[in-house]
Amino acid sequence: MKILVCLSNVPDTTTKIKLSADQSSVDMAGVQWVINPWDELALTRALDLKEKAGSKIESITVITVGESYTEPTIRKALAVGADDAVRINMTPVDDYEVASNIAAYVKENPYDIILSGIESSDYNGSAVGGMLAEFLKMPSVSSVSFLDLEGDEPLLKREIPGGTETVKVPIPFVAIVQKGIAFDPRIPAMRGIMMARKKPLTVVEPAGEAGKSNFSGFAMPQAKAKVKMIDAENAGELIRLLHEEAKVI
Repeated sequence: MKILVCLSNVPDTTTKIKLSADQSSVDMAGVQWVINPWDELALTRALDLKEKAGSKIESITVITVGESYTEPTIRKALAVGADDAVRINMTPVDDYEVASNIAAYVKENPYDIILSGIESSDYNGSAVGGMLAEFLKMPSVSSVSFLDLEGDEPLLKREIPGGTETVKVPIPFVAIVQKGIAFDPRIPAMRGIMMARKKPLTVVEPAGEAGKSNFSGFAMPQAKAKVKMIDAENAGELIRLLHEEAKVI
C-alpha cells in the first residue's frame, strides 16, 4: 500500500509580505518558506501509520507543484521520514492547475491513499483536495480528523456540526485532513537531514491543464486606526464612535 502526501510550499507566518513596485505580484525576496501546516500534519499521520506494528504501508511519497525554490521544503519532508518526493516543475496560477497537474502524475503513478491538507496558509482556497479527487474519479472525505487502517480497510472520522462522523471508504481514495489528524509535526533529526540528501527527488514537467484564473493586481490592507481610549464614565461618547466611525450600530 502506497501513500501520497500533497505538500504546499508556503511563506512562514512570521514573514512580512511585500508587493512589487507596480503591485502586480508579491515580492518573494527574503521570504522564508515552510511546509503548509495542514500538509505537515498529514505527513505526520502517514508516517505514524507506516511505523505502526503490522503496517502494510510500503512507502510514503510527497509531491508539490513548484519550481526549484521549493526543494528545501521538500527535503525537510524527506528528512522527517518520507521515502521519496516528486516536484512538478512549474509555478501554478491557481488551485485548478495544482490539482490537474498532480492528478496527471497520479494517473501514471497510482497510489492507494492520497492525503491533502484542508487548505494552505497563504491563499486559504480549500479547493485542491476536492478537485484532485474529481480529476481522479476517486471517492474523497473532507474535514478528516482521524485516519487509521483496520487491516486493509481505512477508517476515518470527520468533524460535523454537533459531533463526529465515522466513515469507511474503499481504496484508493483522497482524504482532506484538518487539525486533529496528528498532534505535533515531526522535527527532522540530524540523521534524517543527512539521509534526505540521498533520497530520490524526481522532477517532472507539467502534464495537466492550465489554470482557470489570474491575478490582476494586489493591494495591502489598510492600516488600522489608532486605538481611542474612552473614559469608563463616558458611555455617550463610546456609543457615538461606534455609530458614526465604526458603524457597527
